[in-house]
This record gives sequence, structure tokens and C-alpha cells, in this order.
Amino acid sequence: MDDGSPAMRLVHLLRAVTVEFDLLGAEFAAREGLHPTDVRALIHLLDAARDGTRATPGWLGERLRLNSAGTTALVDRLERLGLVGRERDAEDRRRVLLRVEGKAVELGRAFFGPVIGEVVAAAEAFEPDELETVRRFLAAVLDSTGRARPE
Repeated sequence: MDDGSPAMRLVHLLRAVTVEFDLLGAEFAAREGLHPTDVRALIHLLDAARDGTRATPGWLGERLRLNSAGTTALVDRLERLGLVGRERDAEDRRRVLLRVEGKAVELGRAFFGPVIGEVVAAAEAFEPDELETVRRFLAAVLDSTGRARPE
């Protein structure tokens, strides 16, 4: 594909946005004394809560591509820091569910709130049908990157 094609220009913009968000995440992690994987875990757990997904340690480990021991160490660390809590599943008492604590939400809001505000303001300059096109494109990109990942 030609490097100057419209599709490749989108790929380059996506890469630039990804790098910026990654740098922000790394800055947040450094400021709060966290590992970048801790930040990714918190993001996955926040997304799960928003989507109504029952997040277990196994579920989180799959998303982060961590083994059981690594996931346990991660959850233990986040729990010690007061960022994540564990609770028994009311439907299956053998299962442990993970939840993001208010402290983590507040830390994230304080750091990322201004960035999110800027992104929302930028989005508000577009028509609803344009935003729907962007949403469909980003969803397709997310799906395609998952399919293209080496096994």
C-alpha cells in the first residue's frame, strides 16, 4: 500500500495517537509509582465495570496476557495500594470478582480528566453521523488488530 494513501495516513495518525496515550499512561504510572501493566489492568477493570462485565482474576490475566502467578502478584499489589478490591461473587461464592476502588477512579480522573475533556471537546466539533463513522472505523481497527496478532 502506498505510504501516502488515505488509509496509510490514518494508520500513521492512529500510531501517533497511540504513542501519545501510551506516554500519558507511562507518565501517570511513574507519578503514582505504578508499573505500566498496573495502569492497563485498571483500564481493563474500569471498562469491565462500565460494560457490566464480571471481572475475575482469570479474565484480567487473559486480557493482560499474564499467567496465574503474574496476575495474582498484580492484583495483590493493586489491592495493597488501595486501588483494587476483591469480593466474592454472590452467584458463585467460589469465584472472586475484582473492582476498582474509588481511590483509583479519583487518581485517574485528576490526571486524565483534562485530556478526556479535550478529546470530548474535539469530538463535539463533529456531526453525529461523522462520529458514528469514526466509531465504526475504530471498532473495525480494534477487531482487525486482534485478528492480526501473532498466536
